[in-house]
Amino acid sequence: MKKIVVAATTGLVTGLGLLGAPNASAAADVSDAFHRASVAWQACSPDIVAAAKAYDRLGPVEVSKIIQCAELQVPLDYAKPNGQKITLQLTRTPHTGSGAAKGDIVVNPGGPGGGGALFGPRVYAQNSAPMQATYNVIGFDPRGVGFSTPSLSCDTNVSNAPRPAYGTGGKRDEAIWLKRSKDYADACAKKFGAGSKLDLLDHIKTIESVRDINTIRAALGNEKLDFYGASYGTYLGQVYATVFPKRVGRMVLDGNVGPKSVWYDAQLNQDIAFDKNMEYYFGWVAKYDGVYHLGNTQAKVRKFYYDLQAKLTKQPLTFKDPESGTTVAVGQDELIDTMLNAGYRRSQAVWHGYASALSAYKAGDIETFAGTFGSPTTGGSDDNGNAVYLGVQCSDVQWPTSWAKWHNDAVRVNKQAPFETWGNVWFNAPCLFWGGKAGTPVKVGQTKDLPKNILMFQSTDDAATPYAGALELHKILKGSHLVVQDGDRTHCIVHRGDLRPGGVDSYFDAYFLNGTLPAQDTVHVAQLGDPTPPQASARTLQSTPQFNDVIK
Repeated sequence: MKKIVVAATTGLVTGLGLLGAPNASAAADVSDAFHRASVAWQACSPDIVAAAKAYDRLGPVEVSKIIQCAELQVPLDYAKPNGQKITLQLTRTPHTGSGAAKGDIVVNPGGPGGGGALFGPRVYAQNSAPMQATYNVIGFDPRGVGFSTPSLSCDTNVSNAPRPAYGTGGKRDEAIWLKRSKDYADACAKKFGAGSKLDLLDHIKTIESVRDINTIRAALGNEKLDFYGASYGTYLGQVYATVFPKRVGRMVLDGNVGPKSVWYDAQLNQDIAFDKNMEYYFGWVAKYDGVYHLGNTQAKVRKFYYDLQAKLTKQPLTFKDPESGTTVAVGQDELIDTMLNAGYRRSQAVWHGYASALSAYKAGDIETFAGTFGSPTTGGSDDNGNAVYLGVQCSDVQWPTSWAKWHNDAVRVNKQAPFETWGNVWFNAPCLFWGGKAGTPVKVGQTKDLPKNILMFQSTDDAATPYAGALELHKILKGSHLVVQDGDRTHCIVHRGDLRPGGVDSYFDAYFLNGTLPAQDTVHVAQLGDPTPPQASARTLQSTPQFNDVIK
């Protein structure tokens, strides 16, 4: 399962307990009592302020001018609360109303490995004016992530392009990628495994981040946790509600992880769902053939894409920017990993941007194509998100140890869903060799005190966290309410501007502002619809086949 984040990650998108459900309450008592001191808020470092400026334009309040920061020490190992400490980076974007805030909403963007310190000001900026006036928003970088220390990084050169082709299960491709996977896992173990200065790999599971969240709640001085989790953040929320059920205040889970598929089966489910969404995207491109000229049927667009992928597999494209001198490359992997974002969400910027870049390639504009899909050939890049993703998922639960099982499952799924299957295999393959100790997942919902007021949001064609998992979770979280956006293909649906009566954001606001849950157990909201290319004119639309006619 590849990395899951609210803002669409490259690579395949997408832990759990050290002790499991039977012993969860004992561990809960440790973190519940660990940190009672208040958080000391102060000015943020220039790099955090600079990054927060990206969200200034989203609302009337310039968040970079009001954001505050704090660092919070937590135990590396909650079984040894007085032992070695690590530091979490927190941010607070304060409410704008007079008087005290109604509360502090702790937020997480998913991943695992998504940076949450900057997700805080983003959520705040996207909140409605009444929400901004009422709540502080607390962001935090989970252990090992971003501005928290230590920050997990294993091999910054692993993404240099072009990488070896993902292939389709041939012996040569498998030998190359199994070696790369083992080398990456070994590099992580050398830096952060048992015997290193800081054994982070044995203490980066979901259950430990859940205990960190509880420590944050206590440090804020709150008896209850108000929480918004997106994507993998929903897994943090559901585990928290199981381990600390009496500490849950108001909890929203958006783009829901199915707890029964953690984590090996989850990536197989994703393969099928992403392939379905990409087929839909090919049909959308065909609908606007007057704009993109890639084919006027889904079949023609599909053929163009897979022919291009095969060509780049044999001969990756390189391009040197004449101004910066930077050389980028596009091979099979880079093309797939970027195109995958079109399967995450209905977005004009993504859908139109990628189709335009493919169209540019067809027209001989290599610079535009490389600028969209290329990655640097040298110099490396920050692999923190990738390292934490693997650190959590590989150690939350024991993955299959037989390569034959991985291979056979991939061959089977690839016949049905060829777009991403093998890329997802190699994204996760370091779990075959991982140096951290595997845990036992918490059995979500296994507590007599399970809160009955959790609010869930889900689109029916979410590929990163498929709908079946949300239905499974809704059944497990007895008393929860589910808002479903029918026919939508976007991963995480809150904060898309849907404040119409009965719209997604209206349910979100009513819950946090007034504690109001939907009248029914499950409510269905109409989708927002597909984007339209900015160049598309009425004449273009009239001359293009109807959408249903190009889906074949």
